[in-house]
Amino acid sequence: MGVTREHRAAMLANMSVSLITHGRIKTTLAKAKALRPFVEKIVTKAKRAAAKTEKKDKLHLRRLAMADVRDETAISLLFDEKVSEFENRPGGYTRIYKLGPRQGDAAEMALIEFVKADDPGYKKPKKKGATKAKKAAAPAPVEETSADEAPAAAADEAPAAEAEDEAKPDAPADAAAPAAEEPAADEKKA
Repeated sequence: MGVTREHRAAMLANMSVSLITHGRIKTTLAKAKALRPFVEKIVTKAKRAAAKTEKKDKLHLRRLAMADVRDETAISLLFDEKVSEFENRPGGYTRIYKLGPRQGDAAEMALIEFVKADDPGYKKPKKKGATKAKKAAAPAPVEETSADEAPAAAADEAPAAEAEDEAKPDAPADAAAPAAEEPAADEKKA
């Protein structure tokens, strides 16, 4: 973002305070993407503190978060009240919406907000190529045969297997023949 380390730390701390107190903020896309991991680490510390039974562990995690955020009211709000919203969520506590360019300088704007506890999010669509590959790799269903039908089924499969074996040697020979002819043509040119 083109700022010093100290400026970046102060900016992320201020933005995280605003996000914790208001629930959502509007900022540039670059700042929102930088804020997301910063805030999610703070929320994870709050969740770990809520799960701990010993008071000294809770206090330690609160002080670690306080060193990053630097605002006691925001930390107490997060650790005491808002942490219950994230108890059943394994991660992904924030969501970023792209809003489009800003009027004055055309900077890409975004809205970053906390995800609600009951929000399942969206499911990623399946890739088309993956479903075709799975269908091709899936084995054919096995049909159950009785003991009387087993010899007849084996006899039916044997001619089909022989036909496949006869067809297979022809295919590699045909594929290898043009490849063998091409180097000869290249040698004539040289």
